[in-house]
Amino acid sequence: MAWEDRGGISDWEEDMIQHSERRYTSKDYWKLPEGKRAELIDGKFYDMAPPGFVHQKLVAKLTRVIGNHVEAKGGGCEVMPAPFAVNLNADDEKWVEPDISVICDREKLSERGCEGAPDFVIEVVSPSSRKMDYAKKTVLYLDAGVREYWIVDPQKGRTTVYRFEEDVAPIIFPFGEDITVGIYGDLEINMGKLLE
Repeated sequence: MAWEDRGGISDWEEDMIQHSERRYTSKDYWKLPEGKRAELIDGKFYDMAPPGFVHQKLVAKLTRVIGNHVEAKGGGCEVMPAPFAVNLNADDEKWVEPDISVICDREKLSERGCEGAPDFVIEVVSPSSRKMDYAKKTVLYLDAGVREYWIVDPQKGRTTVYRFEEDVAPIIFPFGEDITVGIYGDLEINMGKLLE
């Protein structure tokens, strides 16, 4: 399979169109062209559009706030923003790139990324990722053993929080409200303040 660009459509995209029934593997994932971002879920590639300004602002500020908290508490968790590969079930079949992954078990970290479920995942919704973040990834993260999952939605001005260890029903917070990070208990984040 060739991966070089040829003007408007790359060989990679052409292969995806021609072989839409093909089941891709981890080997295909690691052969993606330099700079090409996609997620591999159940043998299918899902292209990732470049994020916008508000998306990146939230990712940067959330990464800093959580990272500063971990450092101040002397914690052992790693806070990793995308692009960072996460092999959800360590089975080489599900490779995702959450906007932010918090991994507290350092045994899961390798040069390839995270081998297994992170403890805490945050996805910031973009117009192109809405269905994936709200539907497909919620089930993926629940099944993989992620403890806490936040869907931060700038367009709707709300954050949907799943604390899978407690309940599968989400809690929805408007951007102006403080949200306690469940895996820590002593960290509160207010999305409205992060966007000021």
